[in-house]
Amino acid sequence: MKAAKSKAKTSATTVTYNPATGEKVAEYQNTDLRKFPEIIDRARRAQAEWAKLSFRQRAKYILRMRRYITEHADELSLIVSQENGKSRTDALATEVIPCSLSVRWYAKNAGRVLREKHLERSSWLFFNKQSKIIRVPWGVVGIISPWNYPLSIPFGEVVMALMAGNAVILKVAAVTLSCGKAIEDIVKSAGLPDGLFTHVIGSGGAVSTAMIDHGINKIFFTGSVPTGKHLMAQAAAKLVPLSLELGGKDPMIVMNDADLERATNGAAWAGYQNAGQSCGGVERIYVQSGVYQQFVDLLARKTKAMRHGADTDFNVDMGAVTTKDQYNTIKSHLTSALKKGAKVVAESQPTASASKNGNFFPATLVTNVNHNMDLMREETFGPILPVMKFDTVEEAIRLANDCSMGLTASIWTKNTRFAKKIAPQIQAGAITINDHLYTHGLAETPWGGFKESGLGRTHSALGLEEMTQPQIVNWDIMNPPRNLWWFPFSPETYAALKSALIFSAPRGPLSWIKASLHLAVFSIKKMFSKWA
Repeated sequence: MKAAKSKAKTSATTVTYNPATGEKVAEYQNTDLRKFPEIIDRARRAQAEWAKLSFRQRAKYILRMRRYITEHADELSLIVSQENGKSRTDALATEVIPCSLSVRWYAKNAGRVLREKHLERSSWLFFNKQSKIIRVPWGVVGIISPWNYPLSIPFGEVVMALMAGNAVILKVAAVTLSCGKAIEDIVKSAGLPDGLFTHVIGSGGAVSTAMIDHGINKIFFTGSVPTGKHLMAQAAAKLVPLSLELGGKDPMIVMNDADLERATNGAAWAGYQNAGQSCGGVERIYVQSGVYQQFVDLLARKTKAMRHGADTDFNVDMGAVTTKDQYNTIKSHLTSALKKGAKVVAESQPTASASKNGNFFPATLVTNVNHNMDLMREETFGPILPVMKFDTVEEAIRLANDCSMGLTASIWTKNTRFAKKIAPQIQAGAITINDHLYTHGLAETPWGGFKESGLGRTHSALGLEEMTQPQIVNWDIMNPPRNLWWFPFSPETYAALKSALIFSAPRGPLSWIKASLHLAVFSIKKMFSKWA
């Protein structure tokens, strides 16, 4: 996932632009970061009271957001489309609807996931001990989100954080500030306590530094691998914990027995959706030799049928690339690959709305590729689908794993049992069978990757747990004066502890009985008598 800069910025304000038209969308006042200590302090006070509420009480607030999302769906889709560049249909499907679904799931399930859990006793040596785990909110968490899914990514994490009992300080990408304002409005509709949620505006580096310097309890970052590494190094100085969801170079493996109609439809969707700017979308395709040409021919026809341009009347399939920097990266990867022998076999068609002022890059199908090309190794984050042939399953797995990132992958075959068997051999956080790029919209499924694709998980029960710290609480059923292993020591104490060892790992029934009797007599004598 690539980092981005706003097109125009001053020390006081940040301006956002429509990537499809180049027109100004909005201008926002930057947050005075000198006031960050006040923001943190207000958040801590609000969080202390919020954490006292039950999950049911928190859910009543959170569920109010769902009504707002439903009632303002058209407005929210338009806001996303204007600042991100994706079509309104795309925005509704991948941004607005997932927001509504996340509200329902986290409101319903946070209590179940985060409730206190009693632990099973590990040994009867500790017959008098009981333990439970409780999940404690971090306190004030920072959420730093990207521009490719400017509504659904940050909003889902905001909901998780709030349901877990945290306060939230949100920083969205500078080029999609209206989406951040939309999240403000959604959260405001819930009537949360003042200070519990704050949206700050400013440069990513300045805001993350302010978070770390002023005692943020944990940061949830979604963005590029280089930025994630930099943030991790910065946070390490003060041991601020991080959850990092970073880039992907996601492989799609198509077997000889795959349903090619579904496979090519899925490739087009997961590769070209959001102008290819999905960290979990298809970035490279490996097709078994027996169906390679059929697959390429079919996907070429569908690529040529795609329409790219500005969404004026729900009349485009693919919108604009969000930033000029990202457009240049996409172009560079393709140009470099073509110089090394790659071949463009199909492109989408521009509509009349695809103006020269917009960042429009056609959906592009490429063949004759190999792993010496950046197009097959580095995150392109654009609407390019490079297709490579393979012969054996072992070769496909090797190629899929030949990457520093491991976010998602997909296997396409009619033999689901076979796909499930090889899935664990692929180094990626999410493996889908006969589908791709949708689990991020399922609140119940974890999201995160292997290798340089990040640390930790968001979404699902695992995401809720990431929003809390585990705390063990242990107590005695009875309260004797002493434990067996307490002072004073004596030869009898040592012998009793040896009996405890034998009791826990006896050589046979007789040794267990002997150890049990010795241990019971000594324990009662020591534990229930005073130390003179």
